[in-house]
Amino acid sequence: MLDISNSIKAQVLNDALPYIQKYHDKIVVIKYGGNAMTSEELKNAVMSDIVLLSLVGIKAVLIHGGGPEINQMLQKVGIESKFVNGLRYTDKETAEIVRMVLAGKVNKELVALLEQHNGTALGLCGSDGKMLKVRKMKGDDDLGYVGEITDVDVKPIMDALNNGYIPVVATVATDSEGQVYNINADTAASRIASALGAENLILMTDIRGLLRDKDDETSLIPEVNVSEVPFLVKQGIISGGMIPKIECCVEAVRRGVQKTCIIDGRIPHSILIEILSNEGIGTLFK
Repeated sequence: MLDISNSIKAQVLNDALPYIQKYHDKIVVIKYGGNAMTSEELKNAVMSDIVLLSLVGIKAVLIHGGGPEINQMLQKVGIESKFVNGLRYTDKETAEIVRMVLAGKVNKELVALLEQHNGTALGLCGSDGKMLKVRKMKGDDDLGYVGEITDVDVKPIMDALNNGYIPVVATVATDSEGQVYNINADTAASRIASALGAENLILMTDIRGLLRDKDDETSLIPEVNVSEVPFLVKQGIISGGMIPKIECCVEAVRRGVQKTCIIDGRIPHSILIEILSNEGIGTLFK
């Protein structure tokens, strides 16, 4: 008699087949952060998901920040973390530490972890191959050396993908004079996904997705048309820290990404559930 667990595994693979075919040779950009980045169990689940996508012919690109690690390093060297309206204020010294932590530590740890899961990964940052051109962010609040992306050259990422690597991109870059800039990882992921003509942009967060009632996780809104976003902001359904995150989703769709999703990184294998099933997970913007 056939082992039921093997039968279920076969059925799962069979159900995933149409999605594997749909995404084969397409680019999926994953912005990685939150709890999924600090819990070892979740971290391993994310890395194995990305390796699996790569092995079935889906071109996964991993974009990461590293807020907790930056905070720890600043604390070690006696620099206080400052935030202005939820965004990190970055002076010259902090910018150097951000580069050291993101490009030097977090990036290389993620590359090593992907390799441990039998993936082939290549670490990059926004300065490599002039991938991200940046200038000082303009606005009412002075955030110091926080960069605004003016142009994206995806050649380094495409070269990595075409040679069988999973690109892992740290969101720091330098301007034409060599000044280091810290870049919001959601914004960078959105611009990179657009420039790559990605099929899907996935933002991993610490909540289920967009909730109709922020205190009720069962009030998830599974799908949003980007034209509905201003109305949802007016209603107060999209508010606070979700506004810039969702603006990144809208921007990506308007720039040609087929769809963008905000998913719950606290759920193991949420990336696979999103890409390889009909139900998906989180909130889809299209």
